[in-house]
Amino acid sequence: MNQTLALLPASNPFARGYDNLHIERLLLITYENNYPPCFRPLHYSQVHLPDEKLQLFPCIFNEDFALISEGQSIPDELDERCQSTGLVRQVIYAVMGEMLNERHHVGDLYSLEDAEAVIRRLSFETGHYSRIWEISTAHLTEEALRYLGRRAGNFDSRPTGLLFEPFVLTDCNGVGCKLIGTPWTDDNLEEIEGCPYSSLRQEQLDAGTPAALVNVLYLAALADVRLLIFDPDAAAVDGLAIFDE
Repeated sequence: MNQTLALLPASNPFARGYDNLHIERLLLITYENNYPPCFRPLHYSQVHLPDEKLQLFPCIFNEDFALISEGQSIPDELDERCQSTGLVRQVIYAVMGEMLNERHHVGDLYSLEDAEAVIRRLSFETGHYSRIWEISTAHLTEEALRYLGRRAGNFDSRPTGLLFEPFVLTDCNGVGCKLIGTPWTDDNLEEIEGCPYSSLRQEQLDAGTPAALVNVLYLAALADVRLLIFDPDAAAVDGLAIFDE
């Protein structure tokens, strides 16, 4: 791993909201005394059963799934795979999501309608809370600020070709960057550019982009930010390096 890349914060302060929000129906099962309850999904052969045919019904289960055993026909091969017996105490609708390709358990609801309402409240039509950030210029070195000012102020300059384009905000002494091809994950960049992020990073550095700017653009682009504005009057972001004390 590039040494500079290794110095980036462990968590990404630009990460907001969840991707791939979805609902998983789980059974809360109690079984032998002194054992805590466990959660299992229904086997696909019984997913058609409504909640009222699940709650407070006996079941058999293993590490992967559960099957309602009362009033249901269970093939012998499935019965043999389930060595544990229990009682379904509650049907749970778990809201799950992803952040930076990591799976997260958002919360549990007790009806499908409530879970769907939570997803609606957490989601926007774009799938993101915000794709525009305004942050302090203190997160850039003087070298990086001069670079951005020079690139953004030169109206005759060609596009960088580095998946970001600077622009100037004269009224507030700020400067911004339009990020292209986000998120800058290896999978996405392989698809649109044919190379992983490490290649893009090296190309940016070889083109003279200061490392402090490369680092903050990477974190923003990884979180699918599309417009990043640096303003001397904006607030600093916890977790990002500060270069102006």
